[in-house]
Amino acid sequence: MKRSKFLEHVAWTGSGIIWSLSATGLLTAQPAEAAAAPFSFVQISDSHIGFARPENPDVAGTLRKAVDAINALPQAPAFVVHTGDVTHLSKPEQFDAAKQILGTLKAPLVVLPGEHDVIGSPKAFFDAFGRGDAPDGWFAFDQGGMHFVSLVNVFNFEVDGKLGATQLDFVEKDLAAQKKSTPIVVFGHVPLYALYPAWGWTTEDGARVLAALRRFDAVTVLNGHIHQIIQHTEGNIRFATAAATAYPQPAPGAADKPGPLKVPADQLLGVLGYRTVEVRTGARPEVTDHPLG
Repeated sequence: MKRSKFLEHVAWTGSGIIWSLSATGLLTAQPAEAAAAPFSFVQISDSHIGFARPENPDVAGTLRKAVDAINALPQAPAFVVHTGDVTHLSKPEQFDAAKQILGTLKAPLVVLPGEHDVIGSPKAFFDAFGRGDAPDGWFAFDQGGMHFVSLVNVFNFEVDGKLGATQLDFVEKDLAAQKKSTPIVVFGHVPLYALYPAWGWTTEDGARVLAALRRFDAVTVLNGHIHQIIQHTEGNIRFATAAATAYPQPAPGAADKPGPLKVPADQLLGVLGYRTVEVRTGARPEVTDHPLG
């Protein structure tokens, strides 16, 4: 599948019906009143299966540790979202290994591609984690009074983020149909705002999405890519990047360039982790980051 031929996908809502994630990760219908109960979900990111360097010689092991911690949570999450760079070099065997580990999650799984997942072609990613309801990779759904938008912004490999005209049109059309009071959660791999453009930590056409989001009362944007926790707020929009499960990267501008950061072995689990997000109807989600050790 060529990136230029991705098609638009729209999630549907109807009177008295909410479309939400099923146990298989596909969208299913349920009565609106049944979807309003509080719930939680989990974000993981940047597992880089296939990475083999001293910064973390066992990325599969740290991903398993994250999965085990999620499965042991006292409240089962409604779903787990992986915000990209599942693999390091987009090889089929790396996707197979990742799928085996992620397949042990007890909760439904949503997976976004990172730039490392589409090297050469997105085919291997879609073969492993493609969704029948989202042939393009991007989609939207409603759950518990929240509206979720999952984006693919990795069109410029190792340069910066990019969404493209077709996806931008989808986002603007989707958000235009939502009420101003509806809390919005956006998933992406690369930061949507200009976190650190010198390292490509921005989405070059993200301003159109941010403009469409500004009219809402409460927006949360969750991404990966930079392998560290940074939170930032612009008006009603809160941005939160996630720690990786593979390895850390330097803080913005703290090195000549981004890349794997070596920390003492006894400190590695402290800079890797996962994120829980508690959702209550009408309220901004509560984001909590958990180190692996």
